[in-house]
Amino acid sequence: MNQHFRGTATLALLTALACGGDAPSSDDTSADTTPGVALLTPGPVSDAGWNAGAYEGLQRIGDSLGLRISHQQTLTPAEFDEAFISYADAGYGLIFGHGFEYQDAASRVAAEYPEVTFVISGGSRPSANVVALIFQLNEASYLAGMAAGAVTRSGVVGMVGGVEIPTAKGTFVAFEAGVKAVRGDATVLETFIGSWDDVSAAKEAAAAQLREGADVLIHNVDAASFAFFQSVREARERGRVAWAFGMNRDQNDVAPDVIVGSAVIDYTGMFLQTAEAWRDGTLGDRPVYSGLATGTVEFVPNPAQEGLIPADALELIDRARQEIISGTLEVPSIDFIEEEDPVSSQ
Repeated sequence: MNQHFRGTATLALLTALACGGDAPSSDDTSADTTPGVALLTPGPVSDAGWNAGAYEGLQRIGDSLGLRISHQQTLTPAEFDEAFISYADAGYGLIFGHGFEYQDAASRVAAEYPEVTFVISGGSRPSANVVALIFQLNEASYLAGMAAGAVTRSGVVGMVGGVEIPTAKGTFVAFEAGVKAVRGDATVLETFIGSWDDVSAAKEAAAAQLREGADVLIHNVDAASFAFFQSVREARERGRVAWAFGMNRDQNDVAPDVIVGSAVIDYTGMFLQTAEAWRDGTLGDRPVYSGLATGTVEFVPNPAQEGLIPADALELIDRARQEIISGTLEVPSIDFIEEEDPVSSQ
């Protein structure tokens, strides 16, 4: 590894921390020898979704385990490598890359830092010190799809996604299956806008699907979710019957007037379990799966819209939940793990 590159990357991170940025004020990347845990996110932690949940998980690690923590938002692939290297050089022994897009950078950097453990949310290539943390959100989005199938009046349901990566696509495959499990004649629309945070694109994509007759929509974006919900809200203000679903985090209180429910990941629980296993030396090198069976993924109806999902549909959803947990119902997914015999978290 080029030493100048390492030094430049470390300097860039320290400069960012000195200027404030997204890093917590407790960071000390120069002199503190306390074991450290770092987090890279591809977007802002103010998104009330994917990145916000990960940041909450990082804070839970700091509060519960007394470890120093740090966060950095990275925008380009070049920054992925630099940030991984910077944190490794600064003594951080556990580094989370929160997204499938961090896999290649983690694989490159991990070879140079065998003593550092890299955890990739949605990772595809685990190795000796690269752990794939797999959120089986498709299980929760399947249940959300069942709810959508029960709520739709038009029989047209929409899905607005960010970047078409396997983890995001998998949630939509499962959602569509859930819709059709309840309403077999439903039409399901799908749009990927090519960005997690492009609010204009997300709003227009939702509006376009509403114009095509969709009356229930789900998203899988990050900060762009605010515009997605606003598009549905504006349709309702014009007299349309329109509803939305949240994704990645419990977003029911983000837009309680239009949200039916949310497909939720318990980031704090999974991040803390992962950090504890790393601290205890039991994390291993195989994928760690998180789903309904582990209690870290769930579909949560919006309490502000009680009664919107019919009682008989809620019974069907609960029955499907139990079947998924027991293994008698297999939810559609996209297999992207280059690994045999994955382990489940306990």
